[in-house]
Amino acid sequence: MTADAAEPHRLRAWLLEGLTDMGRQPVGPPPAKAEVPAHEGQRWWRVMCLTGVDYFSTLGYQPGIAALAAGLLSPIATLVLVLVTLAGALPVYRRVAVESPHGEGSIAMLERLLSFWKGKLFVLALLGFAATDFLITMTLSAADASTHLVENPHFNAALHSHQMLITLLLLALLGAVFLKGFLEAIGVAFVLVGIYLVLNVVVVVDGLYHVVSAPQLVTDWRHGLTTERGSVATMIGVSLLIFPKLALGMSGFETGVAVMPHVKGDLGDTEAHPKGRIRDTRKLLTTAALIMSCFLITTSFITTVLIPKPEFQAGGKANGRALAYLAHTYLGSAFGTVYDFSTIAILWFAGASAMAGLLSLMPRYLPRYGMAPHWARAVRPMVLVFILVAFLVTWIFDASVDKQGGAYATGVLVLMSSAAIAVTISSRRSGRRRWAIGFGVIAVVFVYTTVDNIVERPDGVKIGACFIAGIVLVSLLSRLARSFELRVTSVELDPMAERFVRDVASRRVRLIANEPDRRDEAEYRDKARQMRADNDIPAEDDLVFVEVTVGDPSEFESALTVRGEVLHGRFRVLVLESATVPNALAALLLHIRDTTGSSPHIYFEWTEGNPLANLTRFFLFGHGEVAPVTREVLREAEPDRSRRPHVHAG
Repeated sequence: MTADAAEPHRLRAWLLEGLTDMGRQPVGPPPAKAEVPAHEGQRWWRVMCLTGVDYFSTLGYQPGIAALAAGLLSPIATLVLVLVTLAGALPVYRRVAVESPHGEGSIAMLERLLSFWKGKLFVLALLGFAATDFLITMTLSAADASTHLVENPHFNAALHSHQMLITLLLLALLGAVFLKGFLEAIGVAFVLVGIYLVLNVVVVVDGLYHVVSAPQLVTDWRHGLTTERGSVATMIGVSLLIFPKLALGMSGFETGVAVMPHVKGDLGDTEAHPKGRIRDTRKLLTTAALIMSCFLITTSFITTVLIPKPEFQAGGKANGRALAYLAHTYLGSAFGTVYDFSTIAILWFAGASAMAGLLSLMPRYLPRYGMAPHWARAVRPMVLVFILVAFLVTWIFDASVDKQGGAYATGVLVLMSSAAIAVTISSRRSGRRRWAIGFGVIAVVFVYTTVDNIVERPDGVKIGACFIAGIVLVSLLSRLARSFELRVTSVELDPMAERFVRDVASRRVRLIANEPDRRDEAEYRDKARQMRADNDIPAEDDLVFVEVTVGDPSEFESALTVRGEVLHGRFRVLVLESATVPNALAALLLHIRDTTGSSPHIYFEWTEGNPLANLTRFFLFGHGEVAPVTREVLREAEPDRSRRPHVHAG
């Protein structure tokens, strides 16, 4: 092979590095189960910084968004946001941490609570909004980072007209890092978050000092607020209505649960029972919420009081960078530039956190549902897909923080609403009535907030709907294309089933596929007589019946359990439990071949009815056109025809 011809193969190997073929996993007996120790991980306060690059980085734009949405009412509206955070989002996600200690989050909870296709389609819809959340985190953070760069006095003249290009370059750099490999993320996050929070403390303390030093500022703010809004009751009521526009300030909770596997926990923790990890993750969520709440209240106050209102508008020096404006104005250009670069770094790393979330979330569900191409399990192709989509979103929203706020808030709020609904249902089913009522009230608040945000800023639900439509369409086409894969992860026979296989393995293994009806003696006697006559099976050859019980047909992959039964004193029956009939039969045949060295034969009756309708039944319900589909699964799983089990239909 020439060097030119080998180059595409090297590129493909590099892109698909680490890819494993789920469809061709061995189907032999599963390894013995053991109590696996939990991953060692790191201390919770270090892992909190991995959440913090997403959560705390919103300080880069949240005060400006609050000022635009609420004006002089911003501090009071932010106080409502903080109350909802501490009394609503925090209790919900502390419970989510208990229910999904491996980082699956509320989506996995709802997946367990809902079964069959309705559960799968609901999860796909939530994945669409999760993709909205994470992708807009990437694009909005990159846009705000570029805003901090181009508005810096040292770079403004040279870069002001190039914000779109800078945003795209930041996204491209993010993709390049993940294509190379993203290691030591927690250590980097710890440094970035530590520096960023210290700088924000300096800005806040300095801002409060200037407010205290000039009491007329607070007097003017109170007078303007009273003139604008009137009574305290009106202020509170308007704040409740404005609150959905400020929802970006709650953006870190889903990420906080997603990073759970990195939390160290206790020495006695196991993957099945990580009690220490759950406890420390709850500490992580609580600490992050308290820190962010303090910053939200103080920053909304000082930015509202100290920054002239026109500066918050599009084109103003505080638009998308209110705290940076204060840093430059009151602490000097040198400190302001340091603050800008710290903000740029944490916003860029927030995009990295979101990318890591996408790369963790999508492969966790879609391949398991059979709803993703093979290459979707490899990191690098997915990075390229996500970066290209991020480029498109950035172009659509013109690299604007304000224009992307609605889409971001929609993704965040939909996930929070789903989490609140999940813990409500879970609490009700477990008999915790008071908890269910409390979580139900929180769910109503989040659903109201989500609906209000969608009505006010429909861009979020539009882009979420685009992601949902894309995911569902690609998923269903992928599932259809992969229907003939060997989708059994393991085969386990009970002692009676193993005995049946040993007994017939000394001769020719002949199995009869039977769809159980009455399961009386006449059914098996007549079926055996018919199969011997149709296929010229000698009378001395033993026959073993095989019956498949379909569980959840929406599952793509499943383990296969086989039980042996003797019915009516003389008929041996292998009873299988699986998601689909043809794939289960193919896996059993290959297992028998591999364990006995004898190539088995299986006998079918042709299915009555329209072949297309039967194929649709197989796709949706796991049974239908059994004989040809079983043969096709075997053909794909075993290319060598001489080693392939034999399929007969008559």
